[in-house]
Amino acid sequence: MMLPAGLKKQLQDVVHEGFVINRDMFDKCLILYPMKQWNEVSSEIGRLNRFVAKNVKFIRKFNNGATPVELDSAGRLLLPASLCAYAGIEKEIKVAGNGDRIEIWSKANYEAMIDEDVDMAALSEEVMGDLNRDGDS
Repeated sequence: MMLPAGLKKQLQDVVHEGFVINRDMFDKCLILYPMKQWNEVSSEIGRLNRFVAKNVKFIRKFNNGATPVELDSAGRLLLPASLCAYAGIEKEIKVAGNGDRIEIWSKANYEAMIDEDVDMAALSEEVMGDLNRDGDS
């Protein structure tokens, strides 16, 4: 896969560090983590108590498929075949920035996700309604 030029430009300070690509936990897409973000996520996961069975199961499932990748000299990323199969990626893809990570979707899965019937007003209130912006309760 070729990173879009605009995205590659935004990532120019971290490209040399490499990336980790992994399955998304919620949708049939892939997540491309710049190495710094991957290390932060791994650190958080590393704090889980491994003497709790559900934590061990989560760690195994989360890390299953995590693969270090680097841009080649032509600015391409080689996407592992097993991860492409998981995400239904064949030919056409959609690359979407999402905060500190990049989502890689099959075009069909991305369009289906975007077309989902969601009550955005209710979802916004549920997700953002209790967000405490100034530290007051």
